[in-house]
Formats: sequence, structure tokens, C-alpha cells
Amino acid sequence: MTLSPLPTIAPLMLDLMGVTLSAEEHELLQHPMVGGVIFFSRNYESSEQVSHLVTAIRQVANTAGKEILLAVDHEGGRVQRFRSGFTRLPALAALGELYTEDPSHALQLSRLHGWLMAAEVKSVGIDFSFAPVLDVNYGVSEVIGDRAFATDSTGVSQLAVAYIDGMRDAGMASTGKHFPGHGAIRADSHLTIPVDNRRFEEILATDMVPFIHLFREGLDAVMPAHVIYSKVDEQPAGFSRIWLQNILRQQLGFEGVIFSDDLSMEGASVAGGLVERAEAALAAGCDMVLACNHRQGVIDILDHANLQPAVESVQRLQRMKGESIVNRSALLESQYWQQAVRDVTALV
Repeated sequence: MTLSPLPTIAPLMLDLMGVTLSAEEHELLQHPMVGGVIFFSRNYESSEQVSHLVTAIRQVANTAGKEILLAVDHEGGRVQRFRSGFTRLPALAALGELYTEDPSHALQLSRLHGWLMAAEVKSVGIDFSFAPVLDVNYGVSEVIGDRAFATDSTGVSQLAVAYIDGMRDAGMASTGKHFPGHGAIRADSHLTIPVDNRRFEEILATDMVPFIHLFREGLDAVMPAHVIYSKVDEQPAGFSRIWLQNILRQQLGFEGVIFSDDLSMEGASVAGGLVERAEAALAAGCDMVLACNHRQGVIDILDHANLQPAVESVQRLQRMKGESIVNRSALLESQYWQQAVRDVTALV
């Protein structure tokens, strides 16, 4: 018997303007190079509304004969896209603060935090959150800050292992960001082009420790930083074959998905316009590229970029679907969810 091939997951993830699909977005989602949608706060009014939006997106994809990945940045603290109807999650740094006093309790709550975040996101039909942050908080990066678990690589590593175990319990794949580490850089890559002048050996012994530790624990994906590590390569990590091919794939043996960070960020501007950025990121080794908050840039990419997906990338991206969607009504009625909410929100 001949098995039908799996539907292709194409290499571009885009965003939407509002809480329903526009006619233009309906057309964009049918494009053969669109394989993902990332949700923002502007796409959310209620759990019911976003569930309907998810259904509409998947119907368009199914009509076009393909699968689509649905994602969100839903970390907790200041980076939590869905608020009303969702648990108010503490920033990851709250777990690190507890870890210094009571490591065992902190690890338990980190696993619960990961499960609670993942279960609630999955319950509205979204495949995964880009989480967790694996950067070390050196106290200099405002864009990272309390999004990081801890101020040392050991604390980040231990808490992150527990966190992705919780995500797995809810059936969600994990994404570590921002490889090889953004926490030591004061500049915000959303607004400028950050440069890290440290030697590779120093980065390897500090910032990369959590990533390497999580690779051994089965981390599903990574998102490289839009940071130039000048002693290693003149290109930002997300556009660097040295970082993505030589170091991440070959030296460290990482076999999961590589997602680009948002190509519209200023830190990506060294690669040229949006078309050149998308092509450069895929050529460097990214499996899927994100283009957000720049609709004309998305259209330009679809009209002009060569984004032919590699077979290996499609196979890797399939794994990000995770397990079946969590039933929201059953989730909110479960005693485990109710206890998790009480325990995790006590940290807020």
C-alpha cells in the first residue's frame, strides 16, 4: 500500500491585522509559501473569538491542501498576548527568584508554569508558544530582563528543563530563544543592530550552556538572536551559516527546527530588504522565517523571494504540531488546572 505524503508546511510565517480574517489575508493564507501564522494581542478579544479565528485559518489552509502552524509569544509577565480569559502568568524571573531560596519548589512551579501556559494556549487551537526564553539575565538587557529565568546559566538550565517538561505534559513543542544568547547585550534588536564583542569561548561557557543542556533534553526548536557576535561572524546569528550550520547543527548536533526571529526587526536590516532577509535566513539554515508587522514586506516576499522549502525542513516542522488540542471546557473544569492557577499566580 502506498501512503499519501504528509501535507507540506511552507517556510513563511506571517501575522494578521485583526480579530477576523480579511479578504486579503484569506488570499495570502492560500499562497503555497505561507506555512504559519503568529498571533498578537490585536488578534485576541476572547477565547471564543480566537478559537473561531483559528478554525477559519485552518479551513483556508485545508482548502489549499496544506498544513499550517499557529504560534504565539505567550511567555508570561510583559510578554503575554492573550489576557482576558487566560491566567495571568508571572514573568519567568519570579521562578528564578524562588529558585535561590527553595530550588525544589521552584522547579515544581516551573513545570506547572510551562504546563499551564501550554494547556491554555492549546485549548484555543494554537499549536505552540515560542517559549521558553533561555537567555541569561545579566541585568543589562531591557528587552530580555525578567523574561529570563535567572541570572546564571545553571539556574536557567534547571528551571528550563522543568518548564519544557510541563509543556510536554500539555502536548506542546518547545522553542528556546534567543540562540546563542541575547542577555549580555544592552541594545534592543527590535530597534537597532546589537553587537556582542565577546569571544566564542566566553559565550560557549556562559550563554550557550542552557541551550546545550536543553538540546540533551529534547528541545524541539530554537530561535536565533538578531545579534552580531563579531568575534565569530559579521552576520547576525539568524543569518549566519557559521552559527546555524557549523556550530548549531554540526558542532552541537541540534536536529530540531530553527525559526528566524521577526525579519522586520531592525537587527535584521543588515541582510537587506525583507526579500533579501527571508532568502538569507533560509540559506543560512532557518527552516521557517517570520515576517511580522510589515504587510507590504510579506507581499514582497511572496511575490519575489525564492522560498522553496527543503524536505528536511518540512519534516522538522511537522513535529511542531505537538499532540492533540486540549479541550478548553474540560481543562477549566479540572481540579489540576484550578490548583495550577492558584500555585502559579501566587508568584505574580
